[in-house]
Amino acid sequence: MAQKAMFRIWRGDAEGGAFQDYMTPVDEGMVVLDAVHRIQAHQAPDLAVRWNCKAGKCGSCSAEINGMPKLMCMTRLSDLPLDRPVTVEPMHAFPRLKDLVTDVSWNFRVKKGIKPFKPRPPDAPDGTWRIAQKDVDRVQEFRKCIE
Repeated sequence: MAQKAMFRIWRGDAEGGAFQDYMTPVDEGMVVLDAVHRIQAHQAPDLAVRWNCKAGKCGSCSAEINGMPKLMCMTRLSDLPLDRPVTVEPMHAFPRLKDLVTDVSWNFRVKKGIKPFKPRPPDAPDGTWRIAQKDVDRVQEFRKCIE
């Protein structure tokens, strides 16, 4: 038989809102996004939540989980104390739209200012490119902001 857990999810819009509690079964291997989807499917069909890849790459499902910014798709329930409610609320860094969905249009505006990648001719006679480790490390720093 599945264990049950209490989720305290913020419901509302830009004008305001409140936390609402949902008790739901949780199974081994579930992440917070799985539980939110279960709540959406069985108890709150109007719950607004954004997600895309479910693989920790896109950042769409970012939320404040127990007060910490995390990805819902990467936050395992087995890593959370389920003896008390798991709080899920929209990211505080972005304006709230509805429930767990925030206005991330700023990201898209900034993205438009990034020049497209234009590959240059290969560095080596064998047709390969060379890249310095410091340049690889710099790119990886930006990837960390998703997680």
